[in-house]
Amino acid sequence: MNPAAGPTLLGVDVYWVATVLSGVAAFAVMIAIYAATSVKDPMAKRVKALNDRREQLKAGITASTKRRAKLVQRNDTADKMRSLLVSMQVLQDSQLKQAQLKLMQAGIRSKDWAVAVIFGRLVLPIVFGGTMLFLVYGTEMFATYSPLKRYGIVAVSFILSYKAPDIFLKNKIQKRSDAIRKGLPDALDLLVICAEAGLTVDAAFHRVSKELGRAYPELGDEFSLTAIELGFLTERRQAFENLATRVDLDAVKGVVTTMIQTEKYGTPLASALRVLSAEFRNERMMRAEEKAARLPAIMTVPLILFILPTLFVVILGPAACSISDAFKSGV
Repeated sequence: MNPAAGPTLLGVDVYWVATVLSGVAAFAVMIAIYAATSVKDPMAKRVKALNDRREQLKAGITASTKRRAKLVQRNDTADKMRSLLVSMQVLQDSQLKQAQLKLMQAGIRSKDWAVAVIFGRLVLPIVFGGTMLFLVYGTEMFATYSPLKRYGIVAVSFILSYKAPDIFLKNKIQKRSDAIRKGLPDALDLLVICAEAGLTVDAAFHRVSKELGRAYPELGDEFSLTAIELGFLTERRQAFENLATRVDLDAVKGVVTTMIQTEKYGTPLASALRVLSAEFRNERMMRAEEKAARLPAIMTVPLILFILPTLFVVILGPAACSISDAFKSGV
């Protein structure tokens, strides 16, 4: 004898849905507990990277040849990938420099990852695209699909696997640029205060990075690195140009141009930075107003899909039940 079936809603067993939702909730709680107990200090990695950069600059100026060799960290995996790419004649200097530039803009300091990006462009299409090619044409998994659909699946898998490293880097660059843009007006205000207080440019950058390191870690990282390079590089202009290279923002390039002109012509730094800070704040306000103006159009789709059907059920549901009961009693 079969056990009595549980209550159903729209043909779905309510007990089964409740069991699945309980399992999902328990899994989410476990993930939340793991995330809360495994939080790492975000400043530790930043400080280590800055110290490494400081040691590299020191090694380039004062250290002996033997100490420089010790400070240059070799990665065996990166060397193997580089050797393979060179043997296949697919490693070009222009591609390597472009990958290193994107990595710097994404906040990844290690140059070995540039070789990994180029190696990923070569290997990922072979692995994922080849696997999809075998599944489509070597098995019966997609036998019911038309030839055009099967070709499209294989082509999309090859294209996405080839573009995956670039998409990943572009996403990281965009997020990092947005975070730096958000904290740039506050950083310029602090730079104005430091300049009016009589601090030098490198001391002002170091102070601002220290104050904004918790609120805007990306911006604090870039300012700390700029302060280190200002203290060690022979040309201060090069330190500002490196900042403009590492950050993919027109606003930062404007700040760098102002700093270079100030260093070259001796113009007042505080007044120029105050004007730039006001412009950036106005730009941020205009961007917020633009998002607020787009909100009604964006809310149209959720309103039609989720809110209006609920209102119809709440408003017309009792009337429909009354009409149904009336028909039943009349019959």
